[in-house]
Amino acid sequence: MEKIDTIRSILKRIYGEEHAGIAFKKILTLIESFPFKQKIKGKNYFSQEDVVLITYGDSLNKEGEVPLNTLCNFADKYLKGIFSTIHILPFFPFSSDDGFSVIDFYSVNPEIGSWGDIKKLDSNFKLMFDLVLNHVSSKSSWFNKYLDEEKGYKDLCIEVDPSTDLSAVARPRSLPLLTKFKKSSGKTVHVWTTFSSDQIDLNYKSPDVLEKMIEVLLFYLKNGAKVIRLDAIAYLWKEIGTNCIHLNQAHDIVKLFRRVLDLIAPEVIIITETNVPHEENISYFGDGKDEAQMVYNFTLPPLLFYSFAIGDSKILSDWARGLKLKSSSNTFFNFTASHDGIGVRPLEGILADKEISRLVEIVRRNGGYISFKNNSDGTESPYEMNITYVDGLINNDKTMGINRFLASQAIQFALPGVPAAYIHSILGSRNWREGVEHTNRSRTINREKLQIEKVLSQLKNPGSFRSRIFSSYINLIKVRKRQRAFHPNASFEVLDMGHKIFAIIRYCNNQTIYALTNISSKYVSLSLSGKGMPSEMKDLLTGKMFNTDLLLLNPYQYVWLSDTKL
Repeated sequence: MEKIDTIRSILKRIYGEEHAGIAFKKILTLIESFPFKQKIKGKNYFSQEDVVLITYGDSLNKEGEVPLNTLCNFADKYLKGIFSTIHILPFFPFSSDDGFSVIDFYSVNPEIGSWGDIKKLDSNFKLMFDLVLNHVSSKSSWFNKYLDEEKGYKDLCIEVDPSTDLSAVARPRSLPLLTKFKKSSGKTVHVWTTFSSDQIDLNYKSPDVLEKMIEVLLFYLKNGAKVIRLDAIAYLWKEIGTNCIHLNQAHDIVKLFRRVLDLIAPEVIIITETNVPHEENISYFGDGKDEAQMVYNFTLPPLLFYSFAIGDSKILSDWARGLKLKSSSNTFFNFTASHDGIGVRPLEGILADKEISRLVEIVRRNGGYISFKNNSDGTESPYEMNITYVDGLINNDKTMGINRFLASQAIQFALPGVPAAYIHSILGSRNWREGVEHTNRSRTINREKLQIEKVLSQLKNPGSFRSRIFSSYINLIKVRKRQRAFHPNASFEVLDMGHKIFAIIRYCNNQTIYALTNISSKYVSLSLSGKGMPSEMKDLLTGKMFNTDLLLLNPYQYVWLSDTKL
């Protein structure tokens, strides 16, 4: 009853007394009609065994086979027991943006498979779905019904007079904010399009829109979703005269979704996708229990990249010390690569402009591209670095480059939070510049569609680039999953062991791990000697013993030292 009252209160904040009642009746009907309700088993959302694979449904392809089936067969053979969860990026019919301009929220893109193929994946892995709730495709039936002014769809979109001053609006891309369309009646309207002219922003000031998206959410739960990714949630609510990002109503809608899930599927986790500076990002934890259980750790990919680029861990270490959270119900979603590029905005307030420019030049030198955004003063600034994480860290010496890349992943996996790996990272994929030439979109560089037979052939060759990365990566995950001290919410301390070393202690239930990584191209000696410190410790990754009085780490070497007998 308390959760129902909370839903009513949230709706009053969003819509006011009069319209809240209408919205409440709609949502209550959806909740009551949900086919099953699950009892929560405590509040232990996370475990050290949680590791997420990020992939498109058609990242792997085989002639004569639907891609989702190809993915399922590969995952069952090579990734079962390694990854706990698979995040299948939007697998719905779409018209642009590689899936994020959804035509039909209720269908699987027939070119990649069916709901039956999704169910096959669900048998061995938990599944993470995207709820693309900020916008819908201009080719969707929803938008066509809006243009036809059908009942229930008249307020689907946000119409704005093009003479309105919208200069205060935060812009994630260098594209027009409004797009012109003609309704069936002949009336011309300009509708809000934050991300592209094909991605029509939904109007959450209409309770009908909120009802439609909660229906979609519940449909995903029925089809096996255990983690719900709220795409572009920061831009959800628009108020002219504001920057239209992180508004209170956007937070309230996250709280509303959380309360709905607490009632009918309390084990399901919400993760918010907000590619913004760290303090803005973690605001979506709310009070620790009322918004998202996880947020993307967006500062990690560019800051880790920068640290390896300059061979200095100081800024990374200082930032990592602040990753402590108030609630065990929350944790970070740690990643270094995803379907998108490496965000630049999360470095605001951490790196000076000249250091960001330094990164931009490294990306270009390594074969990548830079995407820009419009600023309110009419200028442009880097928004995203488009490059595979592998090529971002590879140098002229291939072996050294592989070690450098794997060292970056070792840091990611040692940090507090749930780790996630992009399929092109575990497979050591390189820049797909041919794809960029074909699509004319910079993000395509790390979205290559791989032929599974070629991939498997390379994985079977121990000396191949893919195999060397894949085998080491899988071992890293296997070892991590067995360590109590790597529980996402286990205690940690970041040590100061010089600027060439990133050092973090993780400890939980009588296990302590010293995760040390040399982020430089130089040999580094260090000492862990101190009161109560054993003279020798074992590297969990290799089984080798190390003298704690004097450790010598090779360039880009990483060790997880522990004296715990497991």
